Amino acid sequence: MLQNSRTPASLAYPWFVVVILMITYVISFVDRQILNLLVGPIRRDLGISDTQMSLLMGFSFALFYTILGIPLARIADSKSRRGLIVAGILVWSAMTAMCGIARHYWQLLMFRIGVGVGEAALSPAAYSMIADYFPPERRSSAMSVYSMGIFLGSGIAFLVGGLVVQYAAAQGAVSVPVIGDVHPWQLVFLILGATGIVFSLAFFLVREPARHGTVAGQDSLPLSEVAGYLWANRRAVLNHNIGFALLAMCSYGTTAWIPTYFVRTHGWTAPQIGIVFGLIVMVFASAGIILGGRLADRWIRQGKTDAALRIGVLAAVVSIGGGALYLIAPTGTLAAIALVPPVFALAMPFGAAPAALQEIVPNRMRGQTTAVYLFMTNMIGLGLGPTAIALFTDYLFADDYALRWSMLIVGSLASLASLLFLTAGMKPYSQMLERLRAAPAV
Repeated sequence: MLQNSRTPASLAYPWFVVVILMITYVISFVDRQILNLLVGPIRRDLGISDTQMSLLMGFSFALFYTILGIPLARIADSKSRRGLIVAGILVWSAMTAMCGIARHYWQLLMFRIGVGVGEAALSPAAYSMIADYFPPERRSSAMSVYSMGIFLGSGIAFLVGGLVVQYAAAQGAVSVPVIGDVHPWQLVFLILGATGIVFSLAFFLVREPARHGTVAGQDSLPLSEVAGYLWANRRAVLNHNIGFALLAMCSYGTTAWIPTYFVRTHGWTAPQIGIVFGLIVMVFASAGIILGGRLADRWIRQGKTDAALRIGVLAAVVSIGGGALYLIAPTGTLAAIALVPPVFALAMPFGAAPAALQEIVPNRMRGQTTAVYLFMTNMIGLGLGPTAIALFTDYLFADDYALRWSMLIVGSLASLASLLFLTAGMKPYSQMLERLRAAPAV
């Protein structure tokens, strides 16, 4: 493990790497989230329902993202993490570009699965690299800066999506050399795919960090040993993973439908909500995750080892109250203002949460443990969140304009359940950390 006495100068290059990784995460989230503001054009051009659209937003992406996360994480625990990330960028960028030539729903569904396959390589490797670059009392802050890419990417996706809808209304089809005529939303996928491929060249500037707490030449631990370790500590691990996954369900689920909610309930145009919501996410969610990381690091220095779970509990409490306010607001302007506190709060834990995992497992389990965490977060959060809301709208209410009540039900229940799991996990987490600190390195 790195020594706590490292100077700011010695951390200059690690912070440079974090910025490169954060920009990579931004690109991945633009590719992932751009669909959320393109609901109208894609539904119109492909003739699909809210439920089918939700599968493109979440489940199609999350399924293979999570399934392949664990085997890719095993590579991250023993091979070049930098090389794994570059391979992932090339795959997801190519699949994003392929979305731009999809002519049928099933084609777009398959290409979205391909995006998830590529992006599965990023976070387990990135979290592991950051953990080896930074000492424990700085990891939450470093991982929060990396994870800020979630919100910068989402915000950019909404801004770009809004401009695309505006362009589409004025322009119609666009002619692309070799490919032919495409819809404006397809052109966006082509541009995003090319951007990711070009950016992969930045990793020539990134060095693979030395692994701390391992023996040279060791391979990753057998999956059975990792599973046995996590099962032996299941009270801490499951409460952590499920608790944060439920917060992600609230966040991903509502975020997927917020633009459509403003269009259907308050009569806003897609460009309007793209600009407003994009800026809210970029500014307030980014500020939330940075504050959450810094607060967790401060609490850890004060001896509060369950700091990440405390941040999660705070986020859940604010989400329960704040989530209701913006959904029942009588005007779009008031709804946008009321949206700020839950956006800020729900972002706070998602740098501290993965940092907390790095502390309670041996080095050679970090990538695989992170993959399990991402499996839970993405299957529950991204896979179920948008679709649960769509199912309530399509089948319980059978009314597109009841969308906000679907969002309120799913968001409130997910946040309340998260609060219960995270509270239950505080003591087991602290006990698990004490046992690991007392044991020899694995």
